[in-house]
Amino acid sequence: MNSLKVLDVTLRDGGCVNDFNFGQIYMEKILAAQEASGVDVIEMGYIDENKGSASGRTQYIDETVIPKYIMKQKKPGVTYVAMMDYGKFNVDKLGQRTEDGIDGIRMAFHKKNRLDMIPLGRKIIEKGYQFYIQPMITLRYSDVELLEFIELVNKELPDASGFYIVDSFGEMRPNDMSRILNLVDHNLIPSMTLGFHSHNNLQMSYSNACALLQFPTNRNLMLDSSIMGMGKGAGNLNTELLLEHLNLYYGKQYRIAPLLEVMDKVLNQLHDEYYWGYAPEYYLSSANHCTPSYASHFYNKHMLPIDQVGELLGMIAEEKKISFDKNYAEKLYRQYNESKAVDDTVVVDELRSELKGKRILLIAPGKSVGEKLNKIKELAELDDVVVIGLNPTLDIDFDYVLTTRKEIYDRSVEKGLNVIAPSSISKGGRGNVKILNYSNWIEVDERTHDSSSVIAMNLLKVCEVKELLLAGFDGFSVDINQNYYDPSMRHPVNQEQAVRRNTYYKRFIKNLKEYGINVEYVTPSLYE
Repeated sequence: MNSLKVLDVTLRDGGCVNDFNFGQIYMEKILAAQEASGVDVIEMGYIDENKGSASGRTQYIDETVIPKYIMKQKKPGVTYVAMMDYGKFNVDKLGQRTEDGIDGIRMAFHKKNRLDMIPLGRKIIEKGYQFYIQPMITLRYSDVELLEFIELVNKELPDASGFYIVDSFGEMRPNDMSRILNLVDHNLIPSMTLGFHSHNNLQMSYSNACALLQFPTNRNLMLDSSIMGMGKGAGNLNTELLLEHLNLYYGKQYRIAPLLEVMDKVLNQLHDEYYWGYAPEYYLSSANHCTPSYASHFYNKHMLPIDQVGELLGMIAEEKKISFDKNYAEKLYRQYNESKAVDDTVVVDELRSELKGKRILLIAPGKSVGEKLNKIKELAELDDVVVIGLNPTLDIDFDYVLTTRKEIYDRSVEKGLNVIAPSSISKGGRGNVKILNYSNWIEVDERTHDSSSVIAMNLLKVCEVKELLLAGFDGFSVDINQNYYDPSMRHPVNQEQAVRRNTYYKRFIKNLKEYGINVEYVTPSLYE
């Protein structure tokens, strides 16, 4: 190879983790570490005229705010770039390149927009910027499509600064790298740099980067990476690992210490709040060739076992896999759960006759249950109280177990307990098992609410119960240790998820009064 450069994407791809809300202090600390490490190119963030901000975030309203608020003094020898997603910034509004501004623009685009991207690239180059071509999900191009596109690039944009292989879904394996590298290298104009941007869903980012480095070529190469691998979902190639490799085997003299320091003082804190890195759901998204946003969406509901998340991902229509569509995801999720519909008329009549006018002790799995267990057991022993446990693992004499989890359902049935479950878990009610039709008891707004709490309370409204004694309805906290009494049930929730869920359940429980149900909290709750 003629030259080898590293482009650090922490401020841009890393921003996909926290909605680009690094805050000014963290932005400056990360930039300082990047510059001190000696990386060749630094990506400052996104330019987006609709979602961009003037300061405090690495999603900018335009290119002029970057030198004004963050890139105040450029380090000699470093190239500073920003990324645009096709269609999210009017290139005609882009000003001419200035010495104190960014040096280059990287444009990411889907295959369907590849032809329309060409004239935009021409305009960007004519305004004095370096221009980097980022065909997202490069694997989605057939050999013919990729060769035709490269031929067009050679003809219309021969002065572009780089052409990238982009592994958007982290799905490229060694044979994919070999095929795409040969196609691009043998057909792209020799003067153009070949870049590689990867995601780490299959933990292949590092090995794929090594494959590029070992590929026999005379052209310039550029590798994207981020500090601590910070990036959406499974994250990216780790800058600190890549730089060490290049120092050891390619005669580079990058400095690792500044990166370790910013990892210790900044990124570790961000990682605690916004997790990124390998996880089974991201492996499944890669195996099913779809954006990891679907995997995150289904998995973070914490309603399905991981194998069923995989089944759901396999049901996504091919044309929907590239970009996340929340409404489509919710519809698909409901279709999956509603596919096991049953007629629950008789079951509901039986439960109404048993529960009408009764006091119900409803026990959710909040951490407070363990702390107030003696008080809860005293209530459970009262003759006029019917005890219903929601996904319980406690040793309490429940009258009913209402569960939305397959493993608890199977265990409860095996023990011969009285079980209530939605048809999404089982169609076969038998003996002391009562199956509710899933779609009759959930709530749907912009999201699907199908937790055991929602199903139970909707059922109890129909059953015309007199009073609800709520235990373990603690509410959600970003502190994972505060959310469940059983550690096996604990899942991380971020601040937005916690606030959204707490707001929803507070409103939902409050509305029970409209049905003449008196609600009393046995344990402390954020819903009060």
